[in-house]
Amino acid sequence: MAILIIEDDVEISGNVAEYCTEHGYEVETADNGTDGLKLALSGRFSCIVTDIMLPGIDGFSIIKQIREAGLSVPIIALTAKGEISDKVEGLDAGADDYLVKPFSLRELEARIRALVRRGNSTAQDHGDRVYQVGPLALSTATKSVSREGKVIPLSKKHFQLLELLMKNAGRVVSKSEIEAALWEDSSDLTSDVVRTHMQMLRAKMDIPFEKGLIRNVRGMGYVIKED
Repeated sequence: MAILIIEDDVEISGNVAEYCTEHGYEVETADNGTDGLKLALSGRFSCIVTDIMLPGIDGFSIIKQIREAGLSVPIIALTAKGEISDKVEGLDAGADDYLVKPFSLRELEARIRALVRRGNSTAQDHGDRVYQVGPLALSTATKSVSREGKVIPLSKKHFQLLELLMKNAGRVVSKSEIEAALWEDSSDLTSDVVRTHMQMLRAKMDIPFEKGLIRNVRGMGYVIKED
């Protein structure tokens, strides 16, 4: 399995590459955003880990361009600040997860493994399935989402979140169900991570259109339905 590390700190990049290689990954690295984006768009990687502050092109722009190209590869964003605004911006750009520096190499590898495994199991479990809720359609085979004929690029995490809701269309899905389905280990989740992801998903799926489909049922969870 090939992963891409985009990081301008030579020590961090080297340590991550060495650790992941020892754990069976094929690793490529880039020390600037321009080269990193070019490699990322090749579509050869099972997971991408990118720093946010990079020379050339910053990490936010890299993530956005990967998603705009229609690639659903899992992306983990690295940030030195750890501020909520940076985390939200990274997730909103299309990242599936984030880690704050300094981080544990063991935790990073575990998150890479979890994202890739979850994506693979989703594909195996569902095969070629198309879910439809009113004007919204989701294909598990092509990992594509469209509404009213407009293709909507989503990060892997947001695709999985939408798929979970659409599989249970008309039924309220609780916060705990979402955490259990989309996160390998919920013990380190912040209290608002589900709400943050849901707000970003609704911003892409509902706000640009006349009618909203995803609703928050206070104290219970979230539901997607046409009426």
